[in-house]
Amino acid sequence: MGGVPKSFLFAIRPIQLDDTIKEWVITLDDVQEVVEMARRVTAAETGDAFAAISGSSPAIVQAKTIARTVAASDSTVLLQGESGTGKEMFARAIHLASPRRHHPLLSVNCAAIPEHLMESELFGYEDGTFTGARKGGKPGVFEAAGKGTLFLDEIGDLPLHLQGKLLRVLQEKELQRLGSSGKTVPVEARIIAATHLDLQERVAAGLFRLDLYYRLHVIPIRLPSLRERREDILPLANDFLATYAKKLGKAICGFSQDTQSLLFCHDWPGNVRELANVIEYAVNMEATAWVQVGSLPAQMMQLQAAVASEKAWTENGGGAGQKQIVTLKELERSAIARAMQEVRQRNGRKEEAAALLGISRATLFRKVREYGLS
Repeated sequence: MGGVPKSFLFAIRPIQLDDTIKEWVITLDDVQEVVEMARRVTAAETGDAFAAISGSSPAIVQAKTIARTVAASDSTVLLQGESGTGKEMFARAIHLASPRRHHPLLSVNCAAIPEHLMESELFGYEDGTFTGARKGGKPGVFEAAGKGTLFLDEIGDLPLHLQGKLLRVLQEKELQRLGSSGKTVPVEARIIAATHLDLQERVAAGLFRLDLYYRLHVIPIRLPSLRERREDILPLANDFLATYAKKLGKAICGFSQDTQSLLFCHDWPGNVRELANVIEYAVNMEATAWVQVGSLPAQMMQLQAAVASEKAWTENGGGAGQKQIVTLKELERSAIARAMQEVRQRNGRKEEAAALLGISRATLFRKVREYGLS
């Protein structure tokens, strides 16, 4: 059966009767599962809130380092990254690593709440402010968060007329409820904002206030896309595989080589969230011990066909009558070889080839050895 090699911890114990060894019991433990369990136990013991954010690539390690460093601060944090890069996980980790962890963490998605309700949700309202208002009024999320943390997700979608009010809250550390006669309420919560949009472009387009941008941009943390940290794709995929296989009661050992290549080469526009969904789908579909390409969603199959066709066309010079199907492992090897050749022609460094491929230097060197390139 084809597949990827796995490592196991080996233990052997005797079964004795009357001081005589009758049988031997051999125990094999998947090293990856043991390491993951140890990581979770260590995180619980050390209280490392960031341990749940997987990944060892330089880009994600840098983001975690900055977030961990500023967790104890009260300064506003702006998380910037594509959809599915883990902005909410980072916000939760920052809160849990902060002195505010015993206070509430409230989350508001600025793109999900209807515009006519957004103001009352954020700032609250007084009794009798509008028809249907709760008797006695209602505090907004700024008040409800107390001395905790307020996570404003998709802040780039906040309506322009509310941006001025948010700016005042951030500057003055106080607010007025809707319908208030001038009474102010102190705001003690720490603000963590997040967006998948380019706020500078929104400012240039007149859709986001420049002064609010600078007020939010105190500690910016950029979360890398999955294609910017390809060395994390397969470890993450294996983590998701273990989770969903256990949840669905399936004995699946890993991914076939072709499946690994496809996962590695995919651009993942939905990032970690998309990867998790793909693996959950594949575990549901797979009937063997190794996830095959055919168990992946249809759009992944279409990608395989497209890249294989493009590879065949390029290598054959548009060659009609030539080989039209190549494996993704061949595609990966060819891409690395072309990048190395391009850099070599201009007397560049291998790090430049890694940058062209969107992978780390360590991953490039490992792949070069694996494919026998130089």
